[in-house]
Amino acid sequence: MALPCATQNELNGEEAAMLVANNVIAVGEGANMPCTPEAVEVFQKAGVLFAPGKASNAGGVATSGLEMSQNSLRLSWTREEVDEKLEGIMVNIHKNAFETAKKYNREGDYVFGANVAGFLKVAEAMIAQGVV
Repeated sequence: MALPCATQNELNGEEAAMLVANNVIAVGEGANMPCTPEAVEVFQKAGVLFAPGKASNAGGVATSGLEMSQNSLRLSWTREEVDEKLEGIMVNIHKNAFETAKKYNREGDYVFGANVAGFLKVAEAMIAQGVV
């Protein structure tokens, strides 16, 4: 398993091919786009389970959102309460990406699932607000 977490474009296509040649079975991005599009393509063509940063790295953003909620409501959650809320958020992100990919006959394609699920969420919000 590889977990690129440093910076954008950390892994390119050549480096991804090296990971594939060394039998990597899964890659989970832990930063904002640490894999180039070429690297993602290499992983997907090789059948490597790939978790895109927009889904797998969402915990940091979610935790910041939880912190802002606490502050605005003048609450103080325990570490356990924050962990429980964060786990629920991350489980929901996985579920949405997985089920969306499956719905559109792309089961296991977390890039597709996360992209389409995210698009649909924004589109539904825009429709609900009368923007479109």
